[in-house]
Amino acid sequence: MSEASAAVVPLYARDEGSGPTVVLLHGVGGDHTVWNAVAPELARQFRVISVDLRGHGRSTAPASATYAFADLERDLLVLLEAKGAGPVHLVGLSAGAQLALRLALDEPDRVRSLTMVGGAAYTDGHARSVGERWAETYAREGPDALAVRLLKDLYYPDWIEAHMDFADHVREEIPGHDFGSAVRWAREVASFDERKRIATLRPPALIVQAMDDQVIDPSHGRILRQSIPGSRIRIFAQAGHMLPIEKPAETAQAIAEFVHEVEGRPAA
Repeated sequence: MSEASAAVVPLYARDEGSGPTVVLLHGVGGDHTVWNAVAPELARQFRVISVDLRGHGRSTAPASATYAFADLERDLLVLLEAKGAGPVHLVGLSAGAQLALRLALDEPDRVRSLTMVGGAAYTDGHARSVGERWAETYAREGPDALAVRLLKDLYYPDWIEAHMDFADHVREEIPGHDFGSAVRWAREVASFDERKRIATLRPPALIVQAMDDQVIDPSHGRILRQSIPGSRIRIFAQAGHMLPIEKPAETAQAIAEFVHEVEGRPAA
C-alpha cells in the first residue's frame, strides 16, 4: 500500500450479526446508511460492518485531513484490526468500490472476496463530468437545485416516481449537508486508475452493475468482468446508480450468494 500522508481518523461503524465478516463501504458524500436496507438482510447470515469513511457520516475528520486513497485504506485497516476482523468480504458502492478494489490489490491477504457495486477500474471523462456538473449546479443554483440534479443522476426515474417521500427527504437534507469532505475525496477519485494492476487481483470478485446507471457507465461492468480473472457479474435492469437503495433485496441476495460460494457452503 502506498504511504498515507496524514494521521489515522477513527471510523464509526455499525457492527451486527455473526459469521464470516462482510464490510460495506459507501461512496462520495454518503455514509453507512446507504446500506440500511441491505445490512439487516446480510446480518441474518454474516457479521456485517457498515463503515462511515473519514469526514463522512459520524466519522468526523479534522480540517487538515487528506483524502488520498492510501489514507482511507489505512483508516479502514486500523478499524478492522481493532474489531479483530480477519480476512473480510469487502463490498463497496461507487467510489467505495474503487476503495475496496485498491485495498484488495494492496492488501490481498486481508480481503477474502471483493464485490464492486456500481464501480470501475478507473474514473473516465463521463464520471468526471457528472461530478463537475454537481459542483457547478450547487455553486450557481444552490442546494435545492443540487438535490434535484442528484435525484435525476443517481436514481432510476420510475423508482423516484414511486418513492416521492424519499425524494422529499433528500431535498430537505441537502441544505444542511457539509460537502467539504465529499469534495476533497471526489478530487482524489477523479484521477483514480487501476487498469495496470487489475489483472493481478487475487481475491475472488463479483461485479454488480445497473443497466441504467447515469454516473458510472454500465460498460465499466463489462470492463471489470473482462479484466479480473475468474470474476462474476450480476446486471440489474431498470435501476440506477444507487442499487443498495433501489434494489436492496436483490443486492443483498447477490452479495450473500457470492459470499457463501467463496466460503464453500450453500446459501441459506
